[in-house]
Amino acid sequence: MSGRFDGKVAVITGGASGIGLATVEALLAEGATVVAVDRDRAALEAMGARLGPACVAQVTDLLDPESCDAMVPEILEKTGRIDILHCNAGSYIGGDLSETSPAAIDRMLNLNVNAVMKNVHAVIPHMSARGSGDILVTCSVAGNSAIPWEPVYSASKWAITCFVQTTRRQLLKHGIRVGQVSPGPVISALLADWPEENLRKAKENGALIEPAEVADAVLYMLSRPRNVTIRDMIVLPSNFDI
Repeated sequence: MSGRFDGKVAVITGGASGIGLATVEALLAEGATVVAVDRDRAALEAMGARLGPACVAQVTDLLDPESCDAMVPEILEKTGRIDILHCNAGSYIGGDLSETSPAAIDRMLNLNVNAVMKNVHAVIPHMSARGSGDILVTCSVAGNSAIPWEPVYSASKWAITCFVQTTRRQLLKHGIRVGQVSPGPVISALLADWPEENLRKAKENGALIEPAEVADAVLYMLSRPRNVTIRDMIVLPSNFDI
């Protein structure tokens, strides 16, 4: 443990699995107090038992407007401060648009876009008052390239790329850094909706990365001197063809 984040309080949405869990573990190992946000209470309780008291559970359903609105105030009651907000929670829709239901589109856009905007909006007054903070969003390589087999997902990540890069300019004067990490395909539950043939080929070709490799990128971004902002870090499997 290097202690690079001693005394810091980090909040990570979607913290009970995948990239979120890997980032929780990485920040804890570097001395931070980490609030893991998830709707899965049982998973959060298991994490707390395994990772210790520096891992703080926050049960929030980001798709429930009242629960989403209460997230930042509830965390501040528990921790008193938020130094880092990592908006990581998200969902995935792949395949042809004609095969996607309107309800699934609403759910994904609400989680991938609306919840991120609301979480960032909620934390701005706290960070601005302190004159410091870091906001990171888990985006995707799909936010930089139009992926033909995932038009709804790609659209949501393009929206987030725009949101991050415009908000970054607004918040810089308040001492708040804003950036995004944009992974290629990551071995996680989100890939369950991938077309089976695409997933099979990716596994066979080594065109997938582990959540911990994305967490490494997040820690690199957060540990830069305050005069340096990594506005977008694209993390790809070396054999991912796009």
